[in-house]
Amino acid sequence: MNMTRPFSRTRLALAIGLSAAALSLSAHAAPRAVEVDRIIAVVNNEVITALQLRDRVAQAERQLRRQGVELPPMEVLERQLLERLIVERAQIQRAEESALRIDDAALERAIERIASSNKLSLDQLRATLAQDGVAWERFREEIRTEILLSRLREREVDNRIVVTDAEIDNFIANTPDAFSGEEFAVAHILLRTPEGATPEQVEAVRRRAERTMARLRSGEDFARVAAEVSDAPDGLSGGALGWRRLDRLPALFADAVRNMQPGSTSPVLRSAAGLHIVRLVDRRGGGMEAMQQLEQTRARHILIRNSEVLSDSDAEARLLGLRERALNGADFGELAKANSADLSAAKGGDLGWVNPGDTVPEFERAMNALQPGEVSLPVKSPFGWHLIQVVERRMQDVTDERKRNAARMALRERKAEEAYEDWVRQLRDSTYVDYRLERE
Repeated sequence: MNMTRPFSRTRLALAIGLSAAALSLSAHAAPRAVEVDRIIAVVNNEVITALQLRDRVAQAERQLRRQGVELPPMEVLERQLLERLIVERAQIQRAEESALRIDDAALERAIERIASSNKLSLDQLRATLAQDGVAWERFREEIRTEILLSRLREREVDNRIVVTDAEIDNFIANTPDAFSGEEFAVAHILLRTPEGATPEQVEAVRRRAERTMARLRSGEDFARVAAEVSDAPDGLSGGALGWRRLDRLPALFADAVRNMQPGSTSPVLRSAAGLHIVRLVDRRGGGMEAMQQLEQTRARHILIRNSEVLSDSDAEARLLGLRERALNGADFGELAKANSADLSAAKGGDLGWVNPGDTVPEFERAMNALQPGEVSLPVKSPFGWHLIQVVERRMQDVTDERKRNAARMALRERKAEEAYEDWVRQLRDSTYVDYRLERE
């Protein structure tokens, strides 16, 4: 396991999901009169019901109105959201098949972070949910699902991404403007093609793309069209990706927007996932970044991963025992070699020189609080439980180093995004689905 910060899409899967749950509590409808439910889809051996879809529709309507995006026709909105429910259910089933679980301790920490980020106590959060008619147990299970899907992606996709030094060299040589500091506000539409698509299926997607381009050329609002036709998870947000530097955009998008003017739209672009249409909303900033002097920390750590056979409390207790041994004179490096589950174990847990922002926030906060030679208490991060020791600190000119690190993270993010799209497409195509939405 590499202790560098997970690339942004991994963070978005958890951070956006949890923030949305926290900041959009009113998206859930208040208690309603008893309604007759019915099955509208079967996903492998599980069902999706009309009430579940209706909940998602109500949430999406509120989200679109908050963002000022015109609502697509109801039948289109229902079809888009049903497909997302199907994909979500398929992922949950994959996680369950592989015994991936989110224990109550991890869930409670996530809920505490949600409350804290909204400047609420747990009691205040519970009261806010109750006012909006949201049952506490229902809220907890929704957050558990968000974390589960994030962990599933980390295991199935993100942790398998490898970036070579040669790829970094090539990226820096061929995309010097990626480090200019200029940012681009981008929105996109994805028209997905199935895995192993037939010529007829490819042609059908191409015709969809042509119809979509015709609507955009006629002056229809991009966000509304994206909400109606895009197969991307952010379609219902108008396809908006927010402000990003070129190195934080997929390579296909970066190549398209670097020479575009705000308000312009790309031609139809092709990737392994399908066909894309990109809109450059705005651009800002620019100018080369100045030389940077930063304080670096040389640190080493011991990582214990919790699992179905090792609970959070057991992992924490194990690290407390190792910390006691280190404080009593045992060599930290030897303890790391014998006990750490990280790839750095072979080097005695040595992470080398770490820059600010290189590690996940939980790890960095604990590391920054230590003096050289000091050993932390057990620290929980998305990777597991850590025992951290700071070896030394220094001030260093890190302009070139940070450029390489930025390139590495950008390449990991791009590869992960493409790999995740491909993984989801393969999972969806291998999932048995029986649609019953249109049946009486």
